[in-house]
Amino acid sequence: MKNAFTKYHALGNDYIVINPKDLAAPLTTEQVIRICHRNFGVGSDGILLGPLPSKNAPFGLRIFNPDGSEAEKSGNGLRIFSRYLWDKKLVGKDEFAIETPGGVVKATVSQRGKVVRVEMGKVSFWSDEIPVDGPRREVINEAIHLRGQKFSFCAATVGNPHCVLPLPKISPDLARQLGPLLETHLRFPKRINVQLMKVLDRANIQIEIWERGAGYTLASGSSSSAAAAVAHKLGLCDRSITVHMPGGQIQIEIGDDFMIVMTGGVTKVAEGVMNKEMFG
Repeated sequence: MKNAFTKYHALGNDYIVINPKDLAAPLTTEQVIRICHRNFGVGSDGILLGPLPSKNAPFGLRIFNPDGSEAEKSGNGLRIFSRYLWDKKLVGKDEFAIETPGGVVKATVSQRGKVVRVEMGKVSFWSDEIPVDGPRREVINEAIHLRGQKFSFCAATVGNPHCVLPLPKISPDLARQLGPLLETHLRFPKRINVQLMKVLDRANIQIEIWERGAGYTLASGSSSSAAAAVAHKLGLCDRSITVHMPGGQIQIEIGDDFMIVMTGGVTKVAEGVMNKEMFG
């Protein structure tokens, strides 16, 4: 069926999955923007294009933001794509691998598709790997000035870049104010995902999220991974952390060398066909 799609959300972070075989023609940047638009399109926080051929895994995946740019990796996107593969009976209860531009991850689907566990890979705090401007160093508790105020931030990559601001109070409004300033700050040459983080106790953190190319977001798997890793790196949390977001909770386990395992829910929303009139 040409231009068929399936829509899911992971804690309110919604993605449209499109198998390239179902497309009448390859997606253009303009089409990605239109499909994701909440008023003129289907509406979503991004598009997952796959399965694609891969040399390093059974399934390849490309991840598009609502502004048409591509993301290297998405934790929620990976959970959703894993559920899609399970729904299409391309995977079963055994672990399988998916290759993204941000690396190969391993996933396991359980509870009739409603819960997905993903090995997200290793978190790095090194500036050249994230990237962050300046000499090579681990980016921990560095000062940054926004709107005449001084903030302390940490940066990390889990295959895509993150800026974490530990704060005593966080809110959606503050994320909407600071997020765009940080995303496009000159310190971050490839732009960056932003998390405002409040540590609740040794096993719980709360975050508000501004995603590169998507804006304010209810939940994010890679953001949860990065923020939890920063909380542990700062000595504020242990290795098992529940990340609380407006859309719900994700469980993060931090292994040796900051290897991250993320577990969270996925909900199927709809199946449909995009009419070519939408692109007119």
